[in-house]
Amino acid sequence: MSVAHAAQGSMMPSLDRAALPAPPPPPHAALPKVQISAKQVSNISSTITHTIKAAVTAAANAYAAAPGANPNQNTLVLYDITGQWGWLGEAYGVMAGNLVTHGSKYTLQPAVNYVAGELNSYTGLIYIGSTYGEPLPTALLDDVLATTKPVLWMNDNIWQLSARATNFAGQYGFTPMYFDFSNTLTVTYKNIALQRNALAVPSGLLQTTINDSTKAQVLAVATNDTGGTVNWATKGANLTYIGEIPFSYTGPNDRYLAAIDLIGKVSNPNMLSRKRALVRIEDVDAEDSPAQLRAIADYLYSKNVPFSVALIPYYVDPNGYYNNGVPVSIHLYQATALVSALKYMEARGGVMMMHGYTHQYSNIDNPYTGVSGDDFEFYTAHIDSSNYVIFDAPVPVDSASWTQARVTAGFQEFAKAGLILPTVFVPPHYAASAVDYQVFQSNFHAMSQRDLYAIGWCPNGACGTGTPDYTRIYGQFYPYLVRNVFGSVVMPEQLGDVELVEYNNNPPRFPADILYSANCNTVIQDAVQSFFIDPTLDISYLKQIVQGLQAMGYTFVSVSVITKG
Repeated sequence: MSVAHAAQGSMMPSLDRAALPAPPPPPHAALPKVQISAKQVSNISSTITHTIKAAVTAAANAYAAAPGANPNQNTLVLYDITGQWGWLGEAYGVMAGNLVTHGSKYTLQPAVNYVAGELNSYTGLIYIGSTYGEPLPTALLDDVLATTKPVLWMNDNIWQLSARATNFAGQYGFTPMYFDFSNTLTVTYKNIALQRNALAVPSGLLQTTINDSTKAQVLAVATNDTGGTVNWATKGANLTYIGEIPFSYTGPNDRYLAAIDLIGKVSNPNMLSRKRALVRIEDVDAEDSPAQLRAIADYLYSKNVPFSVALIPYYVDPNGYYNNGVPVSIHLYQATALVSALKYMEARGGVMMMHGYTHQYSNIDNPYTGVSGDDFEFYTAHIDSSNYVIFDAPVPVDSASWTQARVTAGFQEFAKAGLILPTVFVPPHYAASAVDYQVFQSNFHAMSQRDLYAIGWCPNGACGTGTPDYTRIYGQFYPYLVRNVFGSVVMPEQLGDVELVEYNNNPPRFPADILYSANCNTVIQDAVQSFFIDPTLDISYLKQIVQGLQAMGYTFVSVSVITKG
């Protein structure tokens, strides 16, 4: 383990740097007056041709649920695609779909492709309105107004639905009113104050008013810097409305967490209410202290806490960064004392995960030192003049065969060391290409990560048919088990890790910060509180987090339990 690790933890670049932006501000605060256009009417047809087209689209864009989801649920996820910022819609749709999988299977498609009666095949609908004035089919509006199934509507074009209704306020008990542009930086949901990034403020927050409190209620309010409040989420009858895009500018304590819970109420209204937790020991390699690893295993075993270990199979320091300019390379089987400690950890509830092959790329600084544990392996990155880590692109040699060779070599390292072969993969620094993710999916039962995506992978909702645009990437974290659009089962990791010092504009993060985030996550039904920690840190940090989560009523469980759902 490098000196840098000992000083500051995992050096995990924040995927918040790959956060999605919000759509541009609406042209004015007042909602537009709606007249159904000829284009919208032309989208409505009950002909056999459109029915067949809808069936073919649904089959191509249907995605499986995560293990443990409700097999009787099936959610339709719709998103916008028109205009200069239409590309954002695909990303928002993918993020919503990934979250849906904890509760149900789903179909993903642009809203403009909706045909009459399509909702009949689903148990619920989620629509993300990211384009102001998207020409929504009248069939969609009519079917939403006619259904009693749960519907979650986000941001724009709710005015099209209200204008289409005979009596929207009478049916739902609330009315969409105008865009609020006050500096609302806090969203309170289930009595928990969540953050709202100031960058989201210019896009506005569409305000509602309650007309009939027997039919509608405010689920969450946003508070501005003068103490005023506006409605953030409103529910009337079977319709839940969020007044913005909650997938933009997200963070660990963000209003995104409230949106996740509301998505779950559509994907599986009978979601379980479990309180489970996960801990992962991070960046373990041949340079680590066997004594420290044994001490961690002893503590966790004494507290009846199962755990996982993200193990780097082959340690390399190609330029001798930490060895006075003399290159170092250590195969796992050569580190006999470490292997003994790892087997000791396995005997005390530890599960080994493969954390890349070398957790670095070539002999270059990518972006730090070129040393295992410090750098990216499947992606290139640099540090800009403002001291931010910038994600550049997949490595130049990226291909399915190259990635498979590294995975295979990693398996060989485990085998030579006499360790149980891993079934879970942790991408170094949570970054890889679409090609890489498909290779990982074919080799491992599950992933432990935050996902990284590129725009263009899912044209018209058909993921895998497009070409990723790595100049437009975005990250997503999960608070429970999901199945992502690459088909991988992904275990949650949303609390982050302990970082003792600021680096690359990421502030220090202590146990109190992790427990604060955990408290924010309590708004999510069935959330799994998941964090990771570097083994070189003083064990007191680990103890504080474990004890804090247990005091909150969470029970640590094994990886095998979580991957079953």
